[in-house]
Order: sequence, then C-alpha cells, then structure tokens
Amino acid sequence: MINSAEKNHVVEEYRALLLDMPQQRSLVGVLHLVVQRLAALPQTALARIWLLNPADICAACPLRGECPQEGNCLHLVASAGNPVNSPGEDWTRLDGQFSRFPVGVRKVGTIAASGQPIEVLNIEEDDSWVARPEWVRRERIKGFLGQPLVCREEKLGVLALFTRQQPDMEEVQWLRMVADHAAMSIVNARAFEEINRLHRHLELERDFLRQEIVDIGAMGQFVGQSAALQNVVRQIDLVAPTDANVLVLGESGTGKELVAREIHKRSARRERPMIKVNCASIPKDLFESEFFGHVKGAFTGALKDRGGRFEAADGGTLFLDEVGEIPIQLQGKLLRVLQEGEFERVGEERTRKVNVRIIAATNRDLKNEVARGGFRSDLYYRLNVFPIEVAPLRERKEDILPLASIFLQRAALRFNRAVSGLTQADLLQLQNYDWPGNVRELQNVIERAVIVSSGNRLRLDLGNVPGQRQLLRTNQNAQDQSTALTEMEIRSLERKNIEAALKQCAGRIYGPHGAAQLLGLPPTTLSARVKKMGIQKPPYS
Repeated sequence: MINSAEKNHVVEEYRALLLDMPQQRSLVGVLHLVVQRLAALPQTALARIWLLNPADICAACPLRGECPQEGNCLHLVASAGNPVNSPGEDWTRLDGQFSRFPVGVRKVGTIAASGQPIEVLNIEEDDSWVARPEWVRRERIKGFLGQPLVCREEKLGVLALFTRQQPDMEEVQWLRMVADHAAMSIVNARAFEEINRLHRHLELERDFLRQEIVDIGAMGQFVGQSAALQNVVRQIDLVAPTDANVLVLGESGTGKELVAREIHKRSARRERPMIKVNCASIPKDLFESEFFGHVKGAFTGALKDRGGRFEAADGGTLFLDEVGEIPIQLQGKLLRVLQEGEFERVGEERTRKVNVRIIAATNRDLKNEVARGGFRSDLYYRLNVFPIEVAPLRERKEDILPLASIFLQRAALRFNRAVSGLTQADLLQLQNYDWPGNVRELQNVIERAVIVSSGNRLRLDLGNVPGQRQLLRTNQNAQDQSTALTEMEIRSLERKNIEAALKQCAGRIYGPHGAAQLLGLPPTTLSARVKKMGIQKPPYS
C-alpha cells in the first residue's frame, strides 16, 4: 500500500498528465507521453496503448488462430514499464506475442469491441484470463485496468495498465479521465498531422507548379479536323476514365503534352495536379532526387528535406516527358513505384506510398532502345499499356489553316498588333512547307510574322525560320536561292547544315554554345533530327 504522501504525488501526476496531453501536436508524442508518465507511477508495472488500424501481418500474427476475420485489429503503438524480475526484457518493444489483438478476442480485444472498460482489481482472485501466469507471478502483478479509447462515439483503441498494487476506485476513476483525454488528444494529433501533411503537399505542388507557369493553351486546344487528329481524340476518350498508364509517341512539337493534359483533364484525377517532369533537362546525378525527393544532408547541397515529383503528384498524374532519357540505373526504381506505389527519398529509410497515374511521352523508338539495352523491357511494357501516336503536322496538313488562324488571333492580342487574316497565298506557303518542328514551329512562325509585320499586312517568311535561314545561308554559294529545290535536295542541305553546325560546336547539342542554339532550334528537336537522319557524332575537332 502507498502512504498518503505518495497518494498525493500520484494524484498530482495524473493532473499534470491531463494538462500536458493537449499540448502535444503529434500522435507519437501523445502516445509516448501517456505510457511514459503512467509507467513512472510507483504502482505501475506496465502501461500500453493499442490503436485500431488495418490488419497488416495476418500470416505471421501469433493470434491468427483466434482471429474471427482479417479486417481492422489492435496494433500495439506505445509501451513502457519497469521490469523487476525479467532481466534483459525491453518493455518498450512493440513486437512480440501481443503486438496485435483481433477485435473481440481476449480482454484487450473485448474492450475494443464493446467500448466498455474491464477492471480486474485482484488478479489472484481472477487469473483465468491471464495468458502468461508465470509473468504475472514473476513480476508480482496484482491488478489490471483496461480502458477503451473513445472519442465522439468512435472507438480508437485500448489503454491498459498492469499494476503491482491492487488499484482502488479512485485510481480507476483517474485512469478513466486519462483515457478520455488521451482519446481526444489522439484525434487532435491526427488532425494536426493531416493538416501539416496537406500543407506540405500544397507547398510541394506550389513549388513544382510554379516551374510550369506557362501558357498551357499556347498550342491551342485540339484544333483541326484531320482523320489523324480525330483518331487521337477517340483514343483519349477511351483511356482517360481509366487509370491505365499511357505512352504518347510522336516527333518533337506535335503536341504530346497537350494530349497528356487532355487525358488528365478528362480523368477522375482532374481535381488533383498533373506534375510534369522534363526528363531531358535533368542532370543524370539528380534524377533520383528529382523523382523521389531527398532528406537534409543526403548529398552536397541538400540543405533541407525536399519532396520529389511523385509526392507532388500523389492522387493525380505524373507526366514524364522525354521518358527515354531516364538513365538505365534509375529505371528499376521507377518500375518499383509503378508496380508497388512505394519509394524512399534519397538518404531516408522510411518507405512512402503514393497513388500516381503515369503518362509518358517520347520522340524516340523505345522498342529499339529496349533491343539495344538502353531501356528496360519491363519498364517499357509497364508504360506502354495504352500507346497513343500523334502524327506529325506534315501528315495532317488540313489542320494547318485552323491552327495558324488561332495562333494568329492569340499573337495579335498578345503583341497588341492589328493584322489581317491569312490570305490564300499565305495558306499555300504554309501548306508547302514540311514543318520539321511541327505545331510548335508553326506557332513560332506565326508569332514572328505578327511581330515583323508592318501595318495590318501579315509578313509571312518561311525563309526566316531558324535553321531554315541558316541552311539557306550556308548553301547560298552552292545554288541560287531563286531556283526551286526538290524535296531530296532540301533534305540533303538540311543534313549538311546540321553536320556543319555540329562540327562548329564540337559535337555539342545542348547548352549556350551548342548546335541547337546556333541553329535556333530547341535542343530536343535537333537531337531528334540527328537521330532520325542517322547523323553520327564523332569527336569533332
């Protein structure tokens, strides 16, 4: 028995615990505070908390034979105690025989099922329910107090106390108050953690979406009536409502990102973000961090924790543009996320789960990449569940007029220019051009024409298209520009022009001194042309 001074101390400890619980903002903090403070009381041998969570270790659960069904069960989430005759035992461990309790099974499970407390004030008079009688005798356990954790009629779990003295009714009442306050603190802590999680997720979305503050409608909506374009729209209608991964194929500038955005917009994930990753622009060493995030100190320059693109896209869509540029070393980790929905940040052991739909795009022949070992076949088949091929503009020239018209309207408004519409001569000039840069090049041509036009007359000059101008200038001594060229001659001149630019830039395509900048082309467009033409890049000197 404890004397009056110790009794007063116990009462003060209970009061202090009731006051301290609401100050905790994390679930772990609440749970540890409760069991540690209860375990510090002189009469306590062991304090434990179980919470109701989805079943997770059914196959290995020691109480599987007593489990009525594999649903929610009680998970041991906090434990603290003071062994006196059990050397080497760690009573803070959360594994072992009683790490899970099926609801309705034994004393703890019965408390969770009924929502009613079970109080055994003298175990010696009622030890039929004890699972380990030798432990009770060895540790001189006299009483058991089990209280349900209930908040707003929701059953959360069980708080249990094993005591070395027979508890009296005053202690029972105090523990009931602790259980009620603990249940409320658990609910509040979960709410705070969810608010913090959503806040961090919104910040993550904001950071990534800020990088994409561009005119998403720059390429227009789906404009045109060609059979090829209508076929793409039909395929989008088919696949958008599903969660299937999509691989969008096509040359640079055909509008693959527009297809991805339409799929997302028409899907059940449209209320969540679509996060874009341009795989061609990420340095090789930063791919893993960009995809999965990192923790502070994981590598030089990692000054704080940072989530990756997968976390930002959780619940939404991740658009992997130029997916063929992903290093082969990272493709296995990407495959794991697609299959299991799990990943770890760089420098962190904690496994995180995400629910992300993947839309990938490439202008490369991934099947050939697989054959030569540059792309994993299992990842290719995982991405290529539903392929959509976007035809180049030269194969759907009936779409040139409606596209050019809408680009003209937008450019005139954007640059505050009053220009007339396209003439028949303008349309003929546009339709006779081969558009190696596809829709993106058409948009650039129209915008440039609006800028250089004087008065309201549109000055359309395809000779000033970047790359085309360089091609003509490079070969002006070889052939009179007034002479019409055959298609084969144009292709030959374009090839020679690219080879000359690569030689001048020592084989470099990207960067401030690369061939793409020299020719006035997007690096990805030039890279695609080099591959398509089979131009080799030896070590230029």
